[in-house]
Amino acid sequence: MRADRLRGAAALSVACAVLLTGCASMPSSGDVRPVKAPQRSDAESQVRVFGVPPQPGEQPPQIVRGFLEATTSDEADYATAREYLTEEQAAAWNPFAGTTVVSGGPDVPPGGVLPDAEGSGYTVEVTGTRVAEVDGKHSYAPDEGPYLAGFHLSKVDGQWRIDQLPDGLVLGEADFQRIYRSVNTYYFAGLGQEARALPSGRNVLVADPVYLRRRIDPVADTVRALLSGPTNWLHPVVTSAFPTGVRLAPRQRLALDDSGALDVRLTTGDEGQPLRVDRTQCVRMAAQLLHTVDDQSSTRVGRVSLADARGTELCGLGREEARGYAPGMLNGQSPMQYYLDGERRLLSLGEEQESGLPVDGPFGTRSLPMQHVAVSRDESWGAGVSLDGLRLYVEPLHEGEGFRDPVVTSGGAREQDRLTAPSWDGLGDLWVADRDPRDPRLLRLPGGRGDAQPVEVRGLGEGRVEALRVAADGIRIALLVREDDRTMLWLGRVERENDAAGEPGATVTGLRPVAPQLENVVAVSWAGDSRLVVVGKESGGVQQVRVMSTDGSPGVPAKLPGVNEIESIAASEDEEKPLLADSAEGIVRLPRDGDWHEVTDSGSAPVYPG
Repeated sequence: MRADRLRGAAALSVACAVLLTGCASMPSSGDVRPVKAPQRSDAESQVRVFGVPPQPGEQPPQIVRGFLEATTSDEADYATAREYLTEEQAAAWNPFAGTTVVSGGPDVPPGGVLPDAEGSGYTVEVTGTRVAEVDGKHSYAPDEGPYLAGFHLSKVDGQWRIDQLPDGLVLGEADFQRIYRSVNTYYFAGLGQEARALPSGRNVLVADPVYLRRRIDPVADTVRALLSGPTNWLHPVVTSAFPTGVRLAPRQRLALDDSGALDVRLTTGDEGQPLRVDRTQCVRMAAQLLHTVDDQSSTRVGRVSLADARGTELCGLGREEARGYAPGMLNGQSPMQYYLDGERRLLSLGEEQESGLPVDGPFGTRSLPMQHVAVSRDESWGAGVSLDGLRLYVEPLHEGEGFRDPVVTSGGAREQDRLTAPSWDGLGDLWVADRDPRDPRLLRLPGGRGDAQPVEVRGLGEGRVEALRVAADGIRIALLVREDDRTMLWLGRVERENDAAGEPGATVTGLRPVAPQLENVVAVSWAGDSRLVVVGKESGGVQQVRVMSTDGSPGVPAKLPGVNEIESIAASEDEEKPLLADSAEGIVRLPRDGDWHEVTDSGSAPVYPG
């Protein structure tokens, strides 16, 4: 009866959520907003699921099942779930230590009820197939494998209660998606000395996705997550303007008022010590907070005001002022799309154009056919790999008559062992990989034409980089890595530091899988602050176009409409722009209000600036 009551409420919750968020999700006809998670509806927050307390006479398996069901409720402190525990364990159990996500849901198998040797208690095994872990900082990570945990029970006043259990939660995928939502918290990119070359180089915001509960004080939870600092994965390459130890002042419930204003009182970790920050630091704090809350709220944040614990205002930041700190400031305007025509010339294509026009510079001529191209984010430079894959050229996009000497030459004997498609970051650096088996290298060209610098990729092992895309912020890089007969998608951190001679250098570290379920990934493109569009196949499956978060969790929606035999795909980090793909039908485009349609039947290598 308990399961029926709880699951019935859960089904109602999911059905309501689907109805309420349907307009924010992408229909099968090809809305291109999939790269941004749907925003929370205020009506959705009113749907609640509650657990059922233990009943007299229930046996150990029933107690454990009831406890697991109660942890899927929308109670702030899991009060009902704690009723299944002994008094001592109810006080000690920490449900916020992390979450294990299992396929289908946790199970109590019939053979998993094990009596103690002395007969005073039982251990009940909980099993499942693990698909992901969410740590105590709310960071999601794919993690496939078996799940097994033991829950020990003893009798308290004649009733079975759990006296030993692991901290954290174990949830089925459906419950996890119902209870939690992905929210981007924002921190400043750690660009080192290279920040000096950029206007506002210290103020480049980078998205750090975390999973937070949907219906329990969502604004305050989001602010707390931001104040706790970046996730462990992103921490080495970002900074926060908030002082260490700062937290929300007590006795405040955060919510936007009717004008979209948010007032936040902060305190330090030391009792009685006022929060002291200068105006510049305070404004940067407000920028982080405004963009973070704006990402999860169904109402646009118009202004953020920060105050100390006594309510004395420290600073305020309006929406217009916050644009100077907007995430993606290094993306460029991306007004144009680009592709190679049948004669391997670079053409530019506006959103309202049905076909492209050759660019004015040498890439728009027939003098040197190209296999791959990339356009700088300010659309002033082009980079192209020759048709045989041997040479990389960099030239002005809209001027000049011919090609100068190549900036990189591969030593690979076969075409498939030569240069990959290049990629520009928002700092103006150009990245490319040489797949020569005798000397495989990831290379960075500072400023696009500087000497090519080898970039170490730590943790690559025997894998080889087959393709790459650098984020505009310059501190995240998506890599397609081939090892044996699999090509997998990995995300790496770009740690920028000076070399022994004091010159700026870079190292790629922290490789983590983004789409481990896909065994053969053929294309990837950045598609927003924390989203990637990925083309690949599962084992024995057909080709799919998926939206993935940078933490490896599925995007919303998880899959996009397919098109035959995609070889490459291009998405803009401006989420309003359509997708482009090189397919069996030629170059096709997916606008936000339609389905795939043909641009040309003889083109290849579509790209956005970047």
